[in-house]
Amino acid sequence: MMIRDPASGETKGVGYELGKELARRLGVPFEPVILGGNPQILEALKSGQVDIAFTGASPARAKDMDFSPPYLEIEDGFLVSAGSTISTMADVDQAGIRVGVTRGSTSDGKFSRELKNAVVVRASTINDAIEMVVSRQVDTFATNKAFLFKMSDKLPGSRILDGRYGVEQVSIAIPKGRDPGMPFVREFVEEAKSNGLVRAAAQRAGLRGTVKESQ
Repeated sequence: MMIRDPASGETKGVGYELGKELARRLGVPFEPVILGGNPQILEALKSGQVDIAFTGASPARAKDMDFSPPYLEIEDGFLVSAGSTISTMADVDQAGIRVGVTRGSTSDGKFSRELKNAVVVRASTINDAIEMVVSRQVDTFATNKAFLFKMSDKLPGSRILDGRYGVEQVSIAIPKGRDPGMPFVREFVEEAKSNGLVRAAAQRAGLRGTVKESQ
């Protein structure tokens, strides 16, 4: 079984642990695959490069893949670099402000529709996003806070604005046409939440930005 875990961007994290346990239960080999962004996830699922993906569920993506119930909810927010004049979320949609997003992401779709004054600048990967912030190609970057905290760790002086503009529901995605497997995936997710596997994996990964943390 090959997976992609977007909440970590690397071969560890909640998705990694869930994928490993899912493969164990199915009695198949486990192989994590790291992909750069949402277009790559879709292509990997369609082409058979991966069997499942751990990604944010949305109506737009549901046209191309089927989702389990969410196993995590992560706040969506904004990161600004050191010295930025942006201090609140209300400061973002202003003339001359460049809002970075990951190409093809939920945030890309949202801000392409909703921003009235600021402009959207698209990055192909989170690594590209970090470079865009460092080089001042963008004034702020928008994505889920799990990624924003990882970005902030690499950007001294940067900060994540208070509040959230949405919540990303992270789920297991499988390719369309595999309906017989969905009941097993749903049951697996519900069990992983109820038996503490998700909670323990999140703690081991040091996951930040979940909705529960802010309550």
